[in-house]
Amino acid sequence: MAESFFELLQYRFFTNALLASVLTSINCGIIGTYIVSRRLVFISGGITHASFGGIGVGYFFGINPVLSATVFAVLSALGIEFLSKKADVREDSLIGIFWSFGMALGIIFIFLAPGYAPNLMGYLFGSLLTVSPADIWMMLALTVVVSLFFLLFYKVILFISFDQEYARTHRAPVQLVNYLLISLVAATIVLSIKVAGIILVISLLTIPQTIANLFTTKFGKIMLISVIIAFMGTFAGLMISYNYNIPSGASVIMSLIFAFIIAKLLSIIVNSLKVKTSYRNEPVETD
Repeated sequence: MAESFFELLQYRFFTNALLASVLTSINCGIIGTYIVSRRLVFISGGITHASFGGIGVGYFFGINPVLSATVFAVLSALGIEFLSKKADVREDSLIGIFWSFGMALGIIFIFLAPGYAPNLMGYLFGSLLTVSPADIWMMLALTVVVSLFFLLFYKVILFISFDQEYARTHRAPVQLVNYLLISLVAATIVLSIKVAGIILVISLLTIPQTIANLFTTKFGKIMLISVIIAFMGTFAGLMISYNYNIPSGASVIMSLIFAFIIAKLLSIIVNSLKVKTSYRNEPVETD
């Protein structure tokens, strides 16, 4: 196994996939912790599917679909955030509108695009082994931005994640940070599509955090553990995808779900042992 892995490192496509796994794990580990703590999973799902409109626009106009999808996803995220606060429309309704609009627009533009119809399997279900150098550079740029942003505004983000009213009383720029964070969420989602695909990418932003939350409730520790778990899942998925020629998204998510099952069983065992230990250590009352 070790020899075959080192042999694979000789191939450019595999090293690109490995780098993508590392960068995606960092981005999803950090951003996913914010998503889970703010309970923005449904919004993230809407952004994910709305980004398909950007992919269609990219194919139609002959530009990088990942770049156009990123722009489209960020605009959709900002639109949902803005309209849910300013317009008299429920947030879940807006998510549904942007979700369906993006998917419909993507299908129309792909159908109208000149030439052969593009193969969308990589975008829908993930294709780690087709990651390009351009994708790596965009992921790297996002990793730098996300890491610096969370380092510089960690306390503000922590306040906003759990109590926005408290953050406002301390004159924190809540609305501005919310707009910036939702933009980073959108960019992270789109640049993770090559790893997990549109259908399954939201799992990469929630499963590692759920596993980490079984063992700690501290925001910083959840981010760190989530990055490690996400990388383990993406690396296992990469190897499975390569060896069995299946979409990387499915193999990555199945690896993470398997890890969640193991972690949940371990947490149950640990908690039951703690209960038994505390029960045994309780003083016995005598009459």
